[in-house]
Amino acid sequence: MSGMTRGELAKRTGLSMATILYYEESGILPPPSRFANGYRVYTDDYLVKIKFIKDAKSLGYSLKEIGQILQMLQKDMDKEALKEVVSGKIVEIEERINSLRALQAQLAGWLNTPDEDIQNYLRIFRSK
Repeated sequence: MSGMTRGELAKRTGLSMATILYYEESGILPPPSRFANGYRVYTDDYLVKIKFIKDAKSLGYSLKEIGQILQMLQKDMDKEALKEVVSGKIVEIEERINSLRALQAQLAGWLNTPDEDIQNYLRIFRSK
């Protein structure tokens, strides 16, 4: 049987062997076949799946979401379902951006607090 060991897969993907094992144990990656000696053997399909995982993580998807998407893809996911998943992530990102902008405005407002008020606030923490 040809293929890669977990160490070879780790080198080719830039992931640690522990991360690959974690992905398997958590169900994100399917369990690989095994050599006669019991060692796991990974096909080139794992390179594609790991690239997908890394790309999805960089786009803000959680490992749970990635696992769900991979399961959907294995069941002949249609383009409309994939578009729905992507649209949902866009909405989530927009909500996060709005929250960060509100936080930024609040912090900027604090910078305009009069010095005397800041000093009074700091005294509260310095008193025993």
